[in-house]
Amino acid sequence: MTTIIRAGSAQEFLALVPSIAGFAPSCSLVCVAFDGTRTVGVLRHDLPRRPRDRDALAAVVVAALCRMPGVDGVVPIVYTGAGFADHSDAPERRLVELLTARASEAGFAVRDGLCVANDGWGSYLDPALPATGHPLTLIERSAAVVTVPDVDDRRHDPARHARIPDSDPRRAAAVARALDRLEASGPSGAELTRLGDDLDPVELVEHLLEPGAVPARAAAWFLHLAARPMFRDGMMLQFAFGPLVGAAAHDDAAETVERAEHRGRSIDELLVVEPADGAGEPVAEILARLLLGQTNLRPARPRVERAADVVRRLVADAPESHRAGPLCILAWLLWALGRGSAAGAILDTALDLDPGHTMATLLLRHLGSGALPEWAFARPPEADANAR
Repeated sequence: MTTIIRAGSAQEFLALVPSIAGFAPSCSLVCVAFDGTRTVGVLRHDLPRRPRDRDALAAVVVAALCRMPGVDGVVPIVYTGAGFADHSDAPERRLVELLTARASEAGFAVRDGLCVANDGWGSYLDPALPATGHPLTLIERSAAVVTVPDVDDRRHDPARHARIPDSDPRRAAAVARALDRLEASGPSGAELTRLGDDLDPVELVEHLLEPGAVPARAAAWFLHLAARPMFRDGMMLQFAFGPLVGAAAHDDAAETVERAEHRGRSIDELLVVEPADGAGEPVAEILARLLLGQTNLRPARPRVERAADVVRRLVADAPESHRAGPLCILAWLLWALGRGSAAGAILDTALDLDPGHTMATLLLRHLGSGALPEWAFARPPEADANAR
């Protein structure tokens, strides 16, 4: 994402931020990164719940900025439900001062530091900022508002990505019946035969991404496979990187099971340990690095968006006993799209359902460390073309 900022004032810049970010921020620290006069990225984090968390958040933000190619400046913006009236000042001043100091020490130009509260807005860097802030109407009536593309997109709430839609009772009952029949069927049972091409996990994933409703039998088979790590992770990677990667992951699955047993670890643990110690097989190591986001290979965003929508719907109609696996897939897809907060909320839901779920625990630990996929920092080819 690259945008040339033409805002002539702070309120005009704030009017443009929802369009730059692609959503209307709330209860967030949003950092707009610059390469010269162009915005080249937006980082969003939940506001810290405790004062002692500010330091860690500032460190994570600056570390992310350091990994973004060409970035030389930043504007941190606090969006909060608190008000100037609550503090006689801009809320979260200490957080922004800390972040400003850390960013400056790292060599970034802090172009401004802004706050949008429930009763006003202002710049933390403005020594003449009124104790009540400036009226929010200055943003709402800014001349920049009329030039913002896709204004409706500003109403999108990041939290919506963590919401699972309501279940359709009839659909859920049909999926549950199909799941019972599949799991009662033997390896050569009639129910598996009826799956046809969908018996192959690679074919299944590609069919799930096609337009239209997913048949109950196919939905049940997906839920069955998603409960098994050797199939779940291959489907997860295929949703993002395509059928060739999915096929490679499934071909490697049997060997992965053997390696896990030999090392006395679960499959999920092995995916984290092997890239760290370099002990994995070449194909397995590549797949593990894809899963951990340790590659500049960027997933096709429309494909991942479609996959997240499909998996979200499948989770909605799944029995609770079969939700943790697909919730892990959904969380990873959201993380791959840069929606770490939503991914964390999804993993919390998975652990509420299955507190001992290994993959949900490992993913939550990975996300909680502030890890971001490396492809998030690789400048798209079109951005380089636009800069020339």
